[in-house]
Amino acid sequence: MELFNSIIVILDATLRNATPLIFAALAGMFSERSGIVNIALEGKILISAFFGASAAYYFGSPWMGLLCGVLASVVFAQLHAFATVTHNGDHVVSGLAINILAIGLTAAIGNYWFHQGGNTPNLAFGETHARFTPIKLPFADQLADVPIIGGIYSELLSGHYLLVYLAFLAVPLCWYILFRTRFGLRVRAVGENPHAVDTAGISVAKTRYLALLMTGILVGFAGVYLSVAVTAQFSPNMSAGKGYMALAALIFGKWRPRSAMWACLLFGLLEAIAIRSQGVVFLGVEVPVQLVEATPYILTVVLLGGFIGRSVAPKVIGEPYVKERN
Repeated sequence: MELFNSIIVILDATLRNATPLIFAALAGMFSERSGIVNIALEGKILISAFFGASAAYYFGSPWMGLLCGVLASVVFAQLHAFATVTHNGDHVVSGLAINILAIGLTAAIGNYWFHQGGNTPNLAFGETHARFTPIKLPFADQLADVPIIGGIYSELLSGHYLLVYLAFLAVPLCWYILFRTRFGLRVRAVGENPHAVDTAGISVAKTRYLALLMTGILVGFAGVYLSVAVTAQFSPNMSAGKGYMALAALIFGKWRPRSAMWACLLFGLLEAIAIRSQGVVFLGVEVPVQLVEATPYILTVVLLGGFIGRSVAPKVIGEPYVKERN
């Protein structure tokens, strides 16, 4: 029974760890399926986390934090579109610029507004309670003592933040939008053959702007989840490479929602195991905490380098589209 409880705890942490990765991977999917490389996911997570926490503090509402965090992410997503679609800029350079801008901007504004070394005030301190609270599913307390089922229902399925459930609902929704709607068909076509799309009378630029609008909305949820739900506070660089891990999960999942979700869950599981493994003694030597914390990132590189197999990206990803003139 002790082993079962440990497994439940690790799986519970896996869901929490995977949530921002799922949002960011789905966000990257819309962008890259339309042909726009998006290493700027990291910066958009950071900027939405900052403005989400700041708005939640000022308005005393997590919902205002969610709204403002998503809006901030959308602004940066459209900035990425302006650089790469309108001005045919290099996608990687634009993404790096957005990441650097997000790091500097959040630190500078955070210091100016709150004078706490770039941190925002705690959202769950004293009379202030502006963070999302966990949702307890019906009958969770009554079933808690039931063997096996009680642990799965009360501990693993119940007690998560709303954004956790939304992340897993977003997977089939995004699949439907991408593979069963006219908009999704256009997004995929623009990423494969923009000249044919243009010939059919469909605006390539408009489609890519809309794809990046979807990217901004989804990745905004990832940032707000970190600052307004999990930690109840923004701290500098709190995204901690999650944007890059989500991008890796997207490639690992071959640009498909369900496969990307499984990749995110794998990374979340590795992170949960790494956290539980702190203080482990191996061959008489305590494993360094830094090595344990780096394990998910090391395994990410190993998995992508050795086990992903052949992954076929959208044909024109990263290539600027220049409209042919007769």
